[in-house]
Amino acid sequence: MGKSGLFDLERHFAFYGAYHSNPVNILIHTLFVWPIFFTGLLLFYFTPSFYDLSQDGILPSPFNHALVLNYGSVLALVYGLFYFAFDKKAGSLAALLCLVCWVGASFVAVKLGFSLAWKVVLAAQLICWTGQFLGHGVFEKRAPALLDNLAQAFLMAPFFVLLEVLQTLFGYEPYPGFHESVKARVDTEIKEWKEKKQKKIT
Repeated sequence: MGKSGLFDLERHFAFYGAYHSNPVNILIHTLFVWPIFFTGLLLFYFTPSFYDLSQDGILPSPFNHALVLNYGSVLALVYGLFYFAFDKKAGSLAALLCLVCWVGASFVAVKLGFSLAWKVVLAAQLICWTGQFLGHGVFEKRAPALLDNLAQAFLMAPFFVLLEVLQTLFGYEPYPGFHESVKARVDTEIKEWKEKKQKKIT
């Protein structure tokens, strides 16, 4: 049974799907959305730390001075909890990916140092965002969702990309009838968008 309000996964995923129906655009987002999240955490590693986990002496030595609680860790935690609230199964996997991204980004940040890390982040962000805009302009032929729903574009997109992969590869759905209902909503939304677009032209 689906949830309502902020955690109405069916409604949010249908909105996302209406902006990502072209196979090439879907593939582009699959390749680029999570790297945007990862490199974002990479940059957030250099924000002020709340606590250095190595001080407890409970972490193995390779983790010393790499894992610190800062805005990056808070961001990963918020994303992970948000995805878990959406759907326990897929959300748990998404939360695990958030944790892996945070740990991985922390080690990469330590290795690169800020002077090189920000350049890597800038290049990666430019490539990933440019690729997505091209996906929308050239293949989807519709403006990206961030122009209509900024929160979904930045907060929900990584989870929806994962959900699409799980659906495509394993036929996963959060509950019976989810994808059928989402498809009906997507088709309706795309039809309405095309009608509005046609009226503007005429």
